Amino acid sequence: MQSDNDAPGYCIWGVDNVVYGPVDLPTLVNWVQEERVTADTWIHLQEKDDWLKAGRIAELRMFFQPRSAAGVPAPTISAPDGTSMTLKPGALRRVRILAGFSDRQLERFVDFMELHPVRQWTEIVKQGSPGDAMYLVLEGEVRVRMVIAGKETILVTMAPGEFFGEVALFDHGPRSADVVANKESLLLKISAGAFQKLINEAPDLAAPFLYAIGQTLIARIRADNKRYRDSIAFARTVQP
Repeated sequence: MQSDNDAPGYCIWGVDNVVYGPVDLPTLVNWVQEERVTADTWIHLQEKDDWLKAGRIAELRMFFQPRSAAGVPAPTISAPDGTSMTLKPGALRRVRILAGFSDRQLERFVDFMELHPVRQWTEIVKQGSPGDAMYLVLEGEVRVRMVIAGKETILVTMAPGEFFGEVALFDHGPRSADVVANKESLLLKISAGAFQKLINEAPDLAAPFLYAIGQTLIARIRADNKRYRDSIAFARTVQP
C-alpha cells in the first residue's frame, strides 16, 4: 500500500514565474476548481519527472470540460473611461493578496476597485507626486525605478500577482519611486478614497485584505534585511 509520503506530488508554474509546491492531488484539484490553475498552467508531475499543461493531465481533464454557469456570477470591473471587463474569480485570486477570498467576497470587493489598463512605457506612478492609490498587477509587467543624475536604476520588476503603491493608502505622502509599464499591462486600482470606504462599509473585507498586505510587506522587509546583511558581510570579506 502506498503511504501518503509516497503519493505523487505536483508543482505549479505560477503566472508570476514562481514554482509552487509540491502539493498533493486534492490540493491541486481544489486550486483548479478555484481557477487558480487553468488548463494552460504548466504542472510538474514528480512521479514522471515531466512538465505538462494541466488540461493534458488525466486526473484533471474532467475539471476543464465546458459546463453551464452556476453559483456566484463573475464580477465586472469598470475603468474610468466607461469600459468594463468581467473577470472570473480565479483570475482575481492570482493576485496574491486576494488568493484567500471566496467568490462572494471577490464579487463584493470589486466594487471598491477600478480597471486600469496601461500601454507599454506608460509612467503609472511618478516619484515625488502625491500618493493616492495602490495598484494590483493583473496582466503584463511593470518596473519600479529611480532616476539619479539622469541614469535609471531599476529597483524591482513586478509580474502578475504583485502589487505596489500600498503605502499611499495610509499616509498619502509623496511617491518614493517611478513605476513604468514594461509592456502593455492590466492593473486594478484601489484609490485612497475607495480604501477608506472599504474600511467603513465592509470591515469584514478590509480585515483580510490588510492582513494579506501586512504578510507581503513583512516578507519584503525580511528579504531586504537579508540583502543588507549579505552586502555588509561581502564588504567585510573584501576589505584589506
